Amino acid sequence: MPKRSLSTPQPPGTLLIANRGEIACRIAHTARQLGWHTVAVFSEADAGAAHVLACDRAVCIGPAPASQSYLNVPSLLQAARDTGAHAVHPGYGFLSENADFAQACLDAGLLFVGPPPEAIRAMGDKAAAKRCMAEAGVPLVPGYHGEAQDLPTLQAEAERIGYPVMVKAVAGGGGKGMRLVHAPSQFAAALAACQREAQASFGDARVLLEQGLIAPRHIEVQVFCDRHGQGVHLFERDCSVQRRHQKVLEEAPAPGLSPLLRERMGQAAVLAAQSVGYVGAGTVEFICAQDVARTGRFYFMEMNTRLQVEHPVTEALTGLDLVAWQLRVARGEPLPLAQEQIRTQGHAIEARLCAEQPRAGFLPATGTVHHLRWPPHRAWAPAPLRVDTGLREGDAVTPHYDAMVAKLIAHGPDRATAIARLQAGLAQLQLAGVAHNGELLQRVLALPAFQQGLVHTHLIDDHSDTLLALPDAQAVQLALAALAQHLRQAPVNTPANTPGQTPHTGGPPPDPWARGDGWRLHGQPSLHGEMLWLDAPTPQRLGLPRHTDAQTDAHTAHLLPACTVVPRPQGDAFDVFTPLGTFAFARCQPLQDGLRAQQARAQGHTGTASLHAPMPGRVLAIDVQAGQRVQAGQRLALTEAMKMEHAVCAPHDGVVSELLCAVGEAVAQGQPLLRLQGLHSDDAPTASPASTTARTVSSAPTRPHAP
Repeated sequence: MPKRSLSTPQPPGTLLIANRGEIACRIAHTARQLGWHTVAVFSEADAGAAHVLACDRAVCIGPAPASQSYLNVPSLLQAARDTGAHAVHPGYGFLSENADFAQACLDAGLLFVGPPPEAIRAMGDKAAAKRCMAEAGVPLVPGYHGEAQDLPTLQAEAERIGYPVMVKAVAGGGGKGMRLVHAPSQFAAALAACQREAQASFGDARVLLEQGLIAPRHIEVQVFCDRHGQGVHLFERDCSVQRRHQKVLEEAPAPGLSPLLRERMGQAAVLAAQSVGYVGAGTVEFICAQDVARTGRFYFMEMNTRLQVEHPVTEALTGLDLVAWQLRVARGEPLPLAQEQIRTQGHAIEARLCAEQPRAGFLPATGTVHHLRWPPHRAWAPAPLRVDTGLREGDAVTPHYDAMVAKLIAHGPDRATAIARLQAGLAQLQLAGVAHNGELLQRVLALPAFQQGLVHTHLIDDHSDTLLALPDAQAVQLALAALAQHLRQAPVNTPANTPGQTPHTGGPPPDPWARGDGWRLHGQPSLHGEMLWLDAPTPQRLGLPRHTDAQTDAHTAHLLPACTVVPRPQGDAFDVFTPLGTFAFARCQPLQDGLRAQQARAQGHTGTASLHAPMPGRVLAIDVQAGQRVQAGQRLALTEAMKMEHAVCAPHDGVVSELLCAVGEAVAQGQPLLRLQGLHSDDAPTASPASTTARTVSSAPTRPHAP
């Protein structure tokens, strides 16, 4: 293949970016560098979002729900017509792998920055894609890819394949509609859940079955093809570190692979893409056993017919701009480089920063970001540390869209350096107002198994005790010392700094006699003996140290200057950022705490607990009836929030005394769903107030746009 020109072509005009968040910002960055005019689309919830400001023009396409905005094809096409757009870039997620949308763009005379609709259809149907790959000679995982979808047939096929077996949505992606089934007794329930998620997310309930590999590795290859019959691969990425079948860390090169095995994977990926007439950027995903470096056996899993979330890993490794390649190939230009001209340098790792609660089953989180400080970085460009994000201080993370808010990408001359740089970047991150997985990411990077390159898809599950453990005493003590130091240095007798009081913004003056924090007339209350609540899975009541130096461990005292205390904009609470972790504290309010304790005692007397919705969402199922006796851990209801299913389970044995919601009902966060009466007398002890919180189990995601 001859060398291609890297000169910037004349742009066709205006590019509409049919997406939101960090990927819309990232596409706009490259498009404008190449001289394109850019158009953002936004829902009513995103009117002030970063991607709106990143483009030359912006068009509102509907209300907050994705089905009425970012998935609304007529609205998107009308926005393209109204702005005179010549091309549409779908980003990832949403409609990026929707063949009908690609065809609609072409029918409207728009250039679709992606593969032909026929290629999307060929690879979008996983069962058909596997049959196509078998014909092309690409190795497949043993399984069932047939049309019959009845329970008896699928059960029989699962028995033939042998347990464990993976149930997968045919039209799925991004971990949606997937269950690993370990025994025949679990199959029917897992199948029903996959079919329900697949129908809700893709409008297609069909599934396929695959042999379930134990602790496999997930390795994917970035491919690019042009309209002139040329195809190349840009090497592989290891995406094995996952939770709920969704990627957490991605890195390149994949640890432990020989150059020969890498080349075999790359050639198989290009063959897979070219067998369906592919054009543009795509990713061929392989699954393999832990001993792939020894056996050399890998199997085709699926092809993502779009740009991947983790494309910055390949950009850092090769120094190439994949979005620029997409735009040029979409215009009919040949690939900029031949296979032998593509080089790699060093090692790169990406961490997905998600608004979620790892210790609560990775339940997605919402809220308003009241404090945000990124580590020193570059955006959308090769650097020792790169941050791709659309999140800013003051932004709200809502339940309408994907929970990923940013990507941190580290590059170094070797794997150890890249890991160290990513760890340092995560340690410097300050994000308050929304729960996130930054601490978990740091702990995964520090695992000896990860450091040694012993990665697989069950790594987080296997090390959950370590990864989800509460902070150690030294870390908490450092945070307390930092907060004590901050409070002693804070000015007194001002509305913004008097304990329990927020800045006065007009209206009647605040009433000090209505406060319950021990306020006193002259100045700030003494810090001696002050108690605080540490926000944790189980809130802990802790005392503030009297003397900072004396109470801070000698091993951590030198870290005090690196700590930052940020007061919450409302309420008497603080976020404390330390080199050993981030902590949220709230001052104890003696009078209010006393009232809560009194209410708890009354609740304990009756033994009745209300179980609440974990997030704003919708009730999918109610599994019990009033008067029914249930056991601890039994699923009582199923809700959907942020396009994920959440099972509300009984925290203790009891009797359902009252149902407070109905199937299909929209519920707010914290809204009571049902009441559970603890068993009494000879049956079981009455439930204590501390045990009245429902256990919530998050299933595999069902987001229709989650990559």
